[in-house]
Amino acid sequence: MSDRIKYGNLQVSAELDNFLRKEVVEGIDVDPDNFWQSFERVLNEFGGKNKELLKKRRTIQEKIDNWHLSHKDQGHNHDEYVNFLKEIEYLLDEGEDFEITTQNVDDEIKKVAGAQLVVPVMNARFALNAANARWGSLYDALYGTDMISDEGGAEKSGPYNPKRGEKVIEFSKNFLDETVPLTSVSFSEVTGFSIENGFLKVSTSDQSSDVLKDHSQLVGYAGDPDSPSSILLKNNNLHIEIQIDPEDSIGRDDPANIKDVVLESAVSTIQDLEDSVAAVDAEDKCLAYRNWLGLMRGDLKESFMKGGEEMTRSLNSDRTYSDINGDEITLPGRSVLLVRNVGHLMTNPAILDGEGNEVPEGIMDAMFTICIGKHDLQKKGKLANSRTGSIYIVKPKMHGPEEVQFTCDLFARVEEELDLEPLTVKVGIMDEERRTTVNLKECIRAASDRVIFINTGFLDRTGDEIHTCMEAGPVVPKAEMKQQPWINAYEDWNVDVGLETGFRGRAQIGKGMWAMPDEMLEMYESKSVHPESGANCAWVPSPTAATLHAIHYHQISVSGQQEKLISRTKADLNDILSIPLLKDPSSLSSEIIQAELDNNCQGILGYVVRWVDLGVGCSKVPDINNVGLMEDRATCRISSQHIANWLHHNLCSEEQVVNTMKKMASIVDEQNAGDPEYINMAPRFDGVAFSAALDLAIKGRVQPSGYTEPILHSKRLEFKS
Repeated sequence: MSDRIKYGNLQVSAELDNFLRKEVVEGIDVDPDNFWQSFERVLNEFGGKNKELLKKRRTIQEKIDNWHLSHKDQGHNHDEYVNFLKEIEYLLDEGEDFEITTQNVDDEIKKVAGAQLVVPVMNARFALNAANARWGSLYDALYGTDMISDEGGAEKSGPYNPKRGEKVIEFSKNFLDETVPLTSVSFSEVTGFSIENGFLKVSTSDQSSDVLKDHSQLVGYAGDPDSPSSILLKNNNLHIEIQIDPEDSIGRDDPANIKDVVLESAVSTIQDLEDSVAAVDAEDKCLAYRNWLGLMRGDLKESFMKGGEEMTRSLNSDRTYSDINGDEITLPGRSVLLVRNVGHLMTNPAILDGEGNEVPEGIMDAMFTICIGKHDLQKKGKLANSRTGSIYIVKPKMHGPEEVQFTCDLFARVEEELDLEPLTVKVGIMDEERRTTVNLKECIRAASDRVIFINTGFLDRTGDEIHTCMEAGPVVPKAEMKQQPWINAYEDWNVDVGLETGFRGRAQIGKGMWAMPDEMLEMYESKSVHPESGANCAWVPSPTAATLHAIHYHQISVSGQQEKLISRTKADLNDILSIPLLKDPSSLSSEIIQAELDNNCQGILGYVVRWVDLGVGCSKVPDINNVGLMEDRATCRISSQHIANWLHHNLCSEEQVVNTMKKMASIVDEQNAGDPEYINMAPRFDGVAFSAALDLAIKGRVQPSGYTEPILHSKRLEFKS
């Protein structure tokens, strides 16, 4: 990156400057020279504070480490520990009660409970698929997954298996019966639909007729009211479309000519610049920002080959229907998009300051993603993202209210520099660091006029838990971590604090990712706990998963759940502050320790080799049992910190870790044997990816907050150089 252009004291990558001038500011009232002047002013004002906050993290962690070391042989005294956390201002006093006041928030965020997709914005195809996942075919989601068993000749064989199709249709009609029931018959008995005097009327095989049990669930229709092509229904603020076509290959064999049941699925999507991407320089950042720009302008397209045929994907248009009076109504065709910026830690070589130092990447993300968001704000057409004039930014990996306040101050300053109305930019707070969890109420207070989202990111949260208690002793095996008192209390606490501060009907309370994208039946059977917990959104890894998870929000009224939960006893902070230590480290056999190392090393290697060699920030990685798991930096953080903890407390040796890494590298090589772009790690073990994986484990204890980014970024840059 030798080509740089000087603006004031800034040294800007020529590629990034060219992108700004020729693409970002085209069509909006931003002058590129003024942009760089604004950037320098913002950097001068916030760069030093950014460094101070990171220093405070280190100082606090050092104090915690020293406290554990000084009490090593005394046994853990919880009360003394909590008082210590208060003394060092890790644990802050809660202020008086309040409620958030955020204005101009789209209904998809404040009122509609549903699935939320998270997708790497660097991949245009994925970004488009996610944006278009607002509506999803229930038939396709069922047919293509393990939701439908293969028993009785219902295998996914050939272009279409009628026996499997029968099971899909049966499931779908049972869903309709449960969700939008008719008065006296099942949807399986329906032979026709019509709209009469504002009511849905169905005919049956015995020449009788029936209507909806709840007439208010009918929203509209498409086509002729006497023979509509679709029926639009609504339940728990989510839409269901019954599509009817007697000429369709599925519809012609259905008694009612139903060809599909389409569900409103991913009502919101996070376009991710953080954990799911590998963006380490100007080239990468331009690619990521360019896709966000295309989404905000509404013109993003991506062409690809499928089945020997070139296909082009673009953003879906809005959907139009007739209401019960025959007037036209329009529903959004796309998810409401949020963008996740990076946290406060990392810098990026795309821009250097006056002293030749890389600028904080979070400041760069703020300037660029907000500037790009102006394209959406001025749109009057059908492809607008926010209909209320807001830009939604999710901010990860913040440690406590001071860092949240810093984010809000930064966004306010960027709004001023880019001539936006105050409070245009809304903030999503990732509750994924321990110091944020225990001070969540005060974190929300700091963003009370901007916050639209809190979320339990249990993966990063587990990594931070291990790192925070690194000197306290060896932690439990990973499989036992979810049974520890802190994690259930943490999940409940997030909901409790959100409801306490007025999130109901105003903002999202979210839950974490389902990490096994092929295991949809297991997801369906288990992920109902998220709406039951009072969360009005939860992360899913694919559009198909969004459609299946949407069923849960029809089965469970989140608003009703929140009404029940708002008066429950708040989760216990003492449980959250409990430390997940092994009671008796000597009880672990050498076989158990080795199996844990095998699992952790395999997961790290499978993820890191793609990150470093291919620049893939999030991927489905086969685990040690060949089960595909969605891996990103958060999962890698857990595995690396777990090894670092056991290594530090002598449950294993460095030599054992190195040998395990070599053994698992050979297995990972075998798992990727069919990938022509893959670079083997064995038998030389001298590649950049292998050294990165080894460093994450061996040097994991000394990484800032246990994050993987510093090592991964440096190794990726080394590979690219």
